[in-house]
Amino acid sequence: MEERSKRRKAKRGKVRTRKTLLTLSAVLGTCLIVGAVYAGTLYYKAERALDRISASGSAPGETAGPASPVPTASAAAAAVDAEKESKPLTFLLAGVDNRSGSGGTLNTDVLMPVVYEPVSKKLSILSIPRDMKIASSEVGTHKANYYYAYYYAHNKGEDLSKTREFYGDILQMDFDHMILVNFEAFSSIVDEFGGLDIDVPMNMRYVDNADGTNINLKKGQQHLSGKEVLDFVRYRKSNRGTAESSDFSRNERQQEVLNLILDKLDSVSGIAKWGNIIDILGDNIRTDIGKDQLRSWILNYPSMKPAASELITLESNWKSPYVYANKEDLLVKLQKLREPLALPALDTRKLLHDFGITE
Repeated sequence: MEERSKRRKAKRGKVRTRKTLLTLSAVLGTCLIVGAVYAGTLYYKAERALDRISASGSAPGETAGPASPVPTASAAAAAVDAEKESKPLTFLLAGVDNRSGSGGTLNTDVLMPVVYEPVSKKLSILSIPRDMKIASSEVGTHKANYYYAYYYAHNKGEDLSKTREFYGDILQMDFDHMILVNFEAFSSIVDEFGGLDIDVPMNMRYVDNADGTNINLKKGQQHLSGKEVLDFVRYRKSNRGTAESSDFSRNERQQEVLNLILDKLDSVSGIAKWGNIIDILGDNIRTDIGKDQLRSWILNYPSMKPAASELITLESNWKSPYVYANKEDLLVKLQKLREPLALPALDTRKLLHDFGITE
């Protein structure tokens, strides 16, 4: 009898152990499945987003499966690859306001030539004021923010390449790619993070009923929503009694917000929100960078992340209806941006003409 009781207890113990193992296996299996589904969802979202972002994306059926084996390169080929990897990359970054009520003009509120040096991982950014005078023999004399909208209206489908070539000629440097960002992306990403803590340096008040702008920020440290962060970045002038902001201060605010967003993306909470952020980016960015190249840069982001960045601002003065660049400062700052590219000396006469500056 006692022997039978021991066998029953041993059997129940084995059953409990088996149930525990089965439960642990089930939980672990569920976690792995959920993880796989989430990873698969992120991959699916990323692939769809890359298709939307890249104006020259790959064929629809292409996937990012395992890389094909690479043949052993000769010493000469390896040297060429190393040279390519160390060659600076150039971009033309533009930000547009395409909100409902903005008139749909697609004028570029932000225009920034960018140089990235892979070896030092330094990012140099020149900020061109939106109202700066640009004189073009092809399109005519307009503010700097006009030309993307012009090419979009007249050469839709080639708008990015045409704008990139136009500013490449003006600044006497070739751009590898152009990146166009809708301001809504900044607002939506900030909201995805639950807002940003920012020390607003001054009261900011501006109202434009035509496009729905209503900026109303108070001086001091505060937690801002996506819409308020966008107002913080865009504020320039006031029609409600507050002090106006210089282009220099505006550029500093843009750099501050960009750094805060990058810090959030690096954080644990940021990583957990990548799925939604991928959707936001896919809906609000266009570029002529190929899908394969985009995917490669995203996968290698940790090793490519800039170690240092410099925002180069131009000295300028306002004479209605344009902002005019300071001649000496323009030459110094543009040469500073172009220095890593080992380009020929600037054609000063052409540059001054293109910026509407009389000698």
